[in-house]
Amino acid sequence: MKLYYSPGVCSLASHIVLREAGLPFTPVRVDLQTHTFDGVDYHSVNARGYVPLLELDDGQRLTEGPAIMQYVADQVPEKKLVPAWGTMERYRLVEWLAFISSELHKNFGPLFNPAMQEEVKEFHRGRVLDRIQWMEGQIAGKAYVMGDTYTVADAYLFVVAGWGKHVSVDLADFKNLQALLGRVAARASVQEALRIEGLRV
Repeated sequence: MKLYYSPGVCSLASHIVLREAGLPFTPVRVDLQTHTFDGVDYHSVNARGYVPLLELDDGQRLTEGPAIMQYVADQVPEKKLVPAWGTMERYRLVEWLAFISSELHKNFGPLFNPAMQEEVKEFHRGRVLDRIQWMEGQIAGKAYVMGDTYTVADAYLFVVAGWGKHVSVDLADFKNLQALLGRVAARASVQEALRIEGLRV
């Protein structure tokens, strides 16, 4: 398999999950400024031009982080990175992935846009903090998002919450969140993915 990624963006979550799963893959770094990798136009691989994209050994290509993370996790059910399909726990996981994607990830996006007006950025900062405040209560007393078991939702949350320090969203006062992020950061798969991408916690 090949994972097309760019350092520090949402593809880092898929990168972490692949390393946690222990599956063999080749990371392919994409320059999102030029939309190229190794001198090749990335649009020839993904017409939408963004990452992540997972290319399977049979040539099929899968996009969108939540889909990629679940696919990878389903290949190694013994790792319990996702609950089994058909269980209520699996739908709870999908619920969390949808929340992180639509309520956190998408509200962070405008904060990285230098052309965005400051009042618009303040609106989105407020939305992020409001959603995190709600989540802080939901994860109280839990080691991870889903309870005692680490799942792909934790990898995704770790990446998205980590953007706060780059766009003036201070999450330091959310103690439950910080404790959870610390547990995720300590995992060997996370440390290795960060090392490969040239990042620090």
